[in-house]
Amino acid sequence: MNKIAVILNPAARGEKAKAMSDKIRRLAHGSSFKLSPARGHTQLLAKQAVEEGFKTIVAAGGDGTINEVVNGMAGSDATLGILPVGTMNVFAAELGLPTNNLRECWELIEAGNVRRVDLPRANKNYFVQLAGVGLDAQVVKETSWNFRKNFGPLSYVISATQIAARKPPRLVVDAEGKLREGSFVLIGNGRYYGGPFVIFKDAQIDDGMLDVLIFKNLGYLDIVRYLNAIVFGNHVTLPDVEYFQTVKATIRSEQEVPVEVDGELIGHLPVSFRFSSRKLKVTAPALS
Repeated sequence: MNKIAVILNPAARGEKAKAMSDKIRRLAHGSSFKLSPARGHTQLLAKQAVEEGFKTIVAAGGDGTINEVVNGMAGSDATLGILPVGTMNVFAAELGLPTNNLRECWELIEAGNVRRVDLPRANKNYFVQLAGVGLDAQVVKETSWNFRKNFGPLSYVISATQIAARKPPRLVVDAEGKLREGSFVLIGNGRYYGGPFVIFKDAQIDDGMLDVLIFKNLGYLDIVRYLNAIVFGNHVTLPDVEYFQTVKATIRSEQEVPVEVDGELIGHLPVSFRFSSRKLKVTAPALS
């Protein structure tokens, strides 16, 4: 029998979060539930679940929770299941999960339809969807939880405009021996970034290739121009944006530049991106 462990998002607070937790417990009745006492403990719980012999480990949360669970189970033969109840569910959307229907998501987990996808790494940190060096990582770093709670997505825009007023860093990207420069860099395993926007147009989560976007400039008007182009899907045609695919890449800078993966800060440059030798097993709808 398939042993299932469900790891609940430790950041969930309040009556609404408690109601969601109760709903998940009813839905996944008969599974083992693990609730982290604090942010950052989720990875340890996932590692313990692997050691305890659970065959499927379910991340009940958003992209941040998924990232921690994956880092705890990476290298094992366990399968990742997803119940998308976080504020950001980009990886779930990438897989084609019914993000607004938890029952259907749970039925997919019980059915055990497994897809094997690429598992990239940034130094020692695994990620599933995307990574950012420079601007977006700086925004994550400087946007507090309370600020996000009060202003929602607008909080990131406010932080970005403040960062745009500063002198941008000089990033050097070494992709398989070819050097390129830019002001901020996005690395994609899938197509989506930050929601419904397809930013890595050629990306596939099982093709063994990293998709890289290098943005050359970082002024306020440049950011507005980039965002507008992303909304209309023509950002890769801009003369100061470079898009390519590679199996590995290293990014360095003389400045202190932060790095994020799946929306979680992991440190500063230098960083090396490559793929894990093992694919990640994840429950997902069958490919049509």
